[in-house]
Amino acid sequence: MKGDGRCLKLFLALSILFLQNVKGGEVGHNHNHSHSLRDAKVTVRCIERERQALLAFKRGLVDDSEVDEFNQLSTWGSEAEKQDCCRWKGVYCSNQTGHVIRLRLGMFQTDIAYSFQDFIGSLTNLRNLRLSSCNLVGPIPSSFGNLTQLQHLDLRYNQLQLENLNWPPALCSLTDLDLSGNNLNNVVYLASIDFNKGSQIPDFIGSLTNLRYLSLSSCNLVGQIPSFFGNLTQLQLLDLADNQLQAENLNWLPALSSLTDLDLSGNNLNTVFDWPEAVLNKLPKLVALTLVNCSLPPPPTPILSTTLYKTNSSTSLANVFLSDNHLTSSIFLWLSNYSLATLELSNNNLSGFIPDFIGNMSSLVDLDLSDNKIEGANPNLFARLCNLQKLWLQRNLLSGQLSQLLPRCAQNSLGDLDLSENVLKGSLNNLTSFSSLIFLNLSANQLSGKIPKSIGQMSQLWRIDFSMNSLEGVVSETHFSKLSELKYLDLSSNSKLVLNFHSDWVPPFKLRDINLASCKVGPLFPKWLQTQNDSFLGVLDISNAGISDILPSWFWSHFRNAYIINLSQNLIRGIFTNLPVELAYYPELHLSSNQIEGPIPSTLSQATYLDLSNNNISGSLSFLCASASFGLTFLNLSSNNFSRELPDCWSHLKNLVMLDLSYNAFSGKIPMTIGSLSQIQTLKLRSNRFVGELPSSLKNCASLEVIDLGYNKLSGPIPTWLGVSFKNLVILMLSTNHFNGSMPSQLCHLTHIQIMDFSMNNISGSIPKCLNNLTTLAQKGNPSLSSTHSYYRDMGNNTAAGAYYEDEASFIWKGRMETYKSTLGLVKRIDLSSNRLTGEIPGEITHLVGLISLNLSRNQLTGQITPEIGNLESLDSLDLSRNQIDGRIPTSLARIDRLGFLDLSYNNLAGKIPTGTQLQGFDPSVYVGNPQLCGPPLKKMCADQNEKIDLSNQGGKDELITLGFYISMGIGFAAGFWGVCGTLIFNRSWRYAYWKFLNGLNDWLYVRVALIKRRLKLAYA
Repeated sequence: MKGDGRCLKLFLALSILFLQNVKGGEVGHNHNHSHSLRDAKVTVRCIERERQALLAFKRGLVDDSEVDEFNQLSTWGSEAEKQDCCRWKGVYCSNQTGHVIRLRLGMFQTDIAYSFQDFIGSLTNLRNLRLSSCNLVGPIPSSFGNLTQLQHLDLRYNQLQLENLNWPPALCSLTDLDLSGNNLNNVVYLASIDFNKGSQIPDFIGSLTNLRYLSLSSCNLVGQIPSFFGNLTQLQLLDLADNQLQAENLNWLPALSSLTDLDLSGNNLNTVFDWPEAVLNKLPKLVALTLVNCSLPPPPTPILSTTLYKTNSSTSLANVFLSDNHLTSSIFLWLSNYSLATLELSNNNLSGFIPDFIGNMSSLVDLDLSDNKIEGANPNLFARLCNLQKLWLQRNLLSGQLSQLLPRCAQNSLGDLDLSENVLKGSLNNLTSFSSLIFLNLSANQLSGKIPKSIGQMSQLWRIDFSMNSLEGVVSETHFSKLSELKYLDLSSNSKLVLNFHSDWVPPFKLRDINLASCKVGPLFPKWLQTQNDSFLGVLDISNAGISDILPSWFWSHFRNAYIINLSQNLIRGIFTNLPVELAYYPELHLSSNQIEGPIPSTLSQATYLDLSNNNISGSLSFLCASASFGLTFLNLSSNNFSRELPDCWSHLKNLVMLDLSYNAFSGKIPMTIGSLSQIQTLKLRSNRFVGELPSSLKNCASLEVIDLGYNKLSGPIPTWLGVSFKNLVILMLSTNHFNGSMPSQLCHLTHIQIMDFSMNNISGSIPKCLNNLTTLAQKGNPSLSSTHSYYRDMGNNTAAGAYYEDEASFIWKGRMETYKSTLGLVKRIDLSSNRLTGEIPGEITHLVGLISLNLSRNQLTGQITPEIGNLESLDSLDLSRNQIDGRIPTSLARIDRLGFLDLSYNNLAGKIPTGTQLQGFDPSVYVGNPQLCGPPLKKMCADQNEKIDLSNQGGKDELITLGFYISMGIGFAAGFWGVCGTLIFNRSWRYAYWKFLNGLNDWLYVRVALIKRRLKLAYA
């Protein structure tokens, strides 16, 4: 036995020596040993040709001082003290051979891209290569084929490409491969590749049978997921996320029995109906499953005995990410057999109640069921989830009391709670025991009562959002006494909340977002905001907060870095003073509906969104001529005191999407350079003093959807290009100007038009007969309530954010000036009133069945009202008054039951007003000025009507034959009929008895008739 022990020890010693010689130790930077210890033990220097290759790589980075943010290359050089490349940062050498066996660099933060070089092929002993996030571009060199000992290759998050596949097959030792975030769409291995759509997964992947780690995420891959993945039986991690791959099936998955992590997110699995069977039942070691945004179909309802409890199903599954799919609540049955730590099922089609088995997952840490149609949960469902750290149930249909959804057992662990956008009720009193809460969002519910003062003791809170509820009471300093970590505060849209702080209060926090809109903050400007110094980066919204004070001098300096400032709908006074030279990069400024005066300083030209409407601002618009205004996308200066002519510097405002200068005193001509606004969608110059013709350059603004130039002094004919250049035009308002000439037929090309208003001009000629080509007006209804425009706003650093705004429009509706915004999308109207139009009303106008309002009044129209006028069933307002229209009122007009306003006065209409509830319900003034009209509601009766009245009076003498008689007869018939027949239909025993009676009666009658006939024969015999 002793001899055997000595042999065993000798064998182990030889094995260790062999492994050291084969694998070798590593010498390099960032080891656990100190430099002195390493120097004492290692004397080998790196191979010269490898040192030169590394230096060549460094030279390829042009100016490494510009990109080496983490000081990685500072030790690389040809100086005497830097001769040994094994001492360089990121370089690791074998302490046996001196060869570089490991190269780990990453994160060169620069806007300059660097080409890959062939130096890598010289490091033939490399086993580990990591060059992630180095902003490298170009092809991966074919010299990679020399790296036959490579085991770990990490080139993720660069801009690399594969030009050919000559080198990958040589990497037979590869175990980890990560090419995520590169571009593989130039791989040439099949002639049928469409380079514009990316490439399929390279075939060589299937030959790397030693792979344990494979990541090809974000590589622009397309086509089917190949079945050769089944060859990679050693795989532990497979990441193909964020490509454009598809899968007919996942039959290859069961071969990957060692798989612990699977991520196929962002690919299309919409036809793989048995995916739970392939994934959950055939991968025994699976720990993390990520199938986000895969268009997964709802799984079939499993049979518990044969499906859920397969012996080879995963017993280690802990993290499941299945968000953004088409899953229904049947997925819960597939997951009920696991004890999960993470379950994310947001943005699916889940409905009903949260299943009870969720409450048994005591190991659950992260639960996200947001953006579904979940209606509720059993009380105390979360009572045993003591380890829960994140609970997201926002945007569902949860009702009931808030307290029923709070996981009491997780008071010391829950850090992230989002129950926003549900219909929860109750108070906030039960929240304050959750001392670990960091993120708290309960917005858009029906919570009521006061905010408890004890919330000020929840010292770890980072975000509070109680907006859009029914909270009330006073909020004081006590509510924030220990909230030193608070960064985001949103109490908006709680109109009964009163914020009452002492004037010298210094909050314990430095906020990044402050939203107190529609709370009672005023009347004084909140002085405590001065403590939120110029490091503030985010949102300040104290709109509609009851502030009636002067804007303090310190305001702009303290919030110069804010991205969004909203002070609108207050009574803030003052002028623009103490503005810093620079504001945040393209801020968004909402200052409308206040009492701000004076000129606009040039600093505000830096804004990307600027709303100063409804103030007392005067002066010129010269601030727009500043070079910084090129990023401006939204500009609303309506309802101020501006005057003079518009500046002629619109050429550099190419990003402007919305321009509203209405209700001012601008004069002169509209400058030609306004045609440079190539992105503009809304142009409103209403109620000014502009003169002259429309500038022809305006036709270059092909993106226009809204044009409102009403109430000016513009003249000339209506340009024909209005109907040609603006394919997307929805609103065209030129009312109350001096336009003349005829209506061009090209206006019929405006297929998207909803509002066309040319009223109060000098337009002559006839109404075009092609109006039936106005497609949108020829369709009933509108899917959108409002008129919403989307656009992109420059955020700096070559990034843009999506934004939108809602249009509003003002016009005369039923005789009064009205403004529409939230329902503007439903308004479809044509107003050609107060012009000099002649001829007949074209019959084609009756094709516009979506019209809500039609006003042709105060013209010189002749002829008759088209008999098909009743086709306009959506009409709410019809005004044909003060023309020369003759003939009868069409009977079809009585069919428009929605008609709420009608004016046919002062025409030459004749005959009887058609009988109908609508037409008789209007005031007689609707028909005044038509001497030959008769019948109700006019006092003048028609001749035939008088005869009918006499007949009816004569009939009235017969007191029996009355309307009540007919009603009684009908009721009696119905009662008798159903009293007998109804009983027979619904009562089987009565029905049988009745038929028996009839049969008996029939037999009796037959016998009686036969006897009578016999007696008669005998009598005459």
